[in-house]
Amino acid sequence: MPYINRIIREGAESQISDEDFIIREINEFMISPKRADMIKGTDYYRGIHDIVKRKRTAIGPEGELEEVRNIPNNRIINNQYKKMVDQKSNYLLGKPFSVKGENKEYVKLLNNVFDNEFKRVIKSICEDSLNCGTGWLYIYYGEEGELCFRRLNPWEIIPGWKDEEKSELSYVIRVYDVIVYEGKRRSIITKAEVFDGTGIRRFIYEGGKLIPDGVNWKSPYFYKGEKELNWERIPIIPFKYNNNGIPLIKNVKSLQDGLNLMLSNYENVMEEDMRNTILVLKNYDGENLGEFRKNLAVYGAVKVRSCDGAQGGVDTLSVSVNSENYKVIIDLFKKAIIENAMGYDAKDDRLSGNANKMNIQSMYSDIDLDANGMETEYRAAFEKLMWFVKIHFENNGMGSFENENADIIFNRDVLINESEAIENCVKSKGVISDESIAAMHPWVENVEREIMKMKEEKAEGTDQAEVIK
Repeated sequence: MPYINRIIREGAESQISDEDFIIREINEFMISPKRADMIKGTDYYRGIHDIVKRKRTAIGPEGELEEVRNIPNNRIINNQYKKMVDQKSNYLLGKPFSVKGENKEYVKLLNNVFDNEFKRVIKSICEDSLNCGTGWLYIYYGEEGELCFRRLNPWEIIPGWKDEEKSELSYVIRVYDVIVYEGKRRSIITKAEVFDGTGIRRFIYEGGKLIPDGVNWKSPYFYKGEKELNWERIPIIPFKYNNNGIPLIKNVKSLQDGLNLMLSNYENVMEEDMRNTILVLKNYDGENLGEFRKNLAVYGAVKVRSCDGAQGGVDTLSVSVNSENYKVIIDLFKKAIIENAMGYDAKDDRLSGNANKMNIQSMYSDIDLDANGMETEYRAAFEKLMWFVKIHFENNGMGSFENENADIIFNRDVLINESEAIENCVKSKGVISDESIAAMHPWVENVEREIMKMKEEKAEGTDQAEVIK
């Protein structure tokens, strides 16, 4: 049954309080092609490909395919898909993003929230976006009242949208398995959590029924002292790879499978050394071909005899394997994966010698185009995230920043010609501001810190000049 996200119309929010509705959502999602694609994308990233289930077959006596176990059955994985996912996630978020805004106090507070741990979480969510189509960020309060962020597994999340554009959540159902021990007995139970405007409800999903999980199975999102508080919005934010949330694996799975198959077949052929030569037997002194093959493999020799004046012997018909054919096909698959994944080839001929800016831009054109769309989705997600952060600042006496804006700058990890970039910065002196030049200089990591150092050096130089006078 195909999985379809429920669109909750106005006045129909009460549906999520109906346990039958929740159970139906869970049942449909668990067998949906959408969830299967998420799991498949994650498996391929981890190196679990369909080739590992491959069986070698041959036509049997009855004309049906039968599994053959006594011939090589290599299962080679050349994980170009993982390479593309890592390439894209590192291109967009390999260098930590930065925050810019006119209100310096607001920017400083944001940088405290978006620390290195948060950036690590966002990097993991970026991989989820590519593997599963959408990554999910959960916002909550820690034990010491600090604002925390957590990544949720996409294949555990059932979103309920308020609109057809899927821009605002009405509810979220999370379904996940937990390993529990009763003494030495190990078992797996399935839990379900429902997030909506009233808080969180926790269930154990067993036998097609929802059982409240514990005494405090229903709780608010957080407490302030003993006061129960809830967010006005669902504190779970989607980070989409593209507008439709289509995972990258949908574009390249067949190509990745073809590459694995060609490599596996090539090694199989190389290992079938005795089968590369067809043996023609004359007056073979043995019982059957199985015994002949065994003697040939074990002893490296066969025994033949003459019968009724006919001379015994073994003739051969050689079967040559053209390795160049395999190399051509393998190269075609690799190039096709890069093209369909909208990545780039780090060994591109355009990088030979002293690559100029135009050649580098040409090589990065596809991944840059794909990153533009992904960045648009991430900016929209960060806007939703900023709403929660602003409320946190206001509730904790850090100030009201309701009308303040800040931009998230994605510092893309682009290969550049450093000499050319530095030369252009020098030529721009006096044409644009020093801050803009510093931002484009390849040796500058923190623009604000660099500008501060420049001002300090300029001030020291002025003081020394006064002393000399």
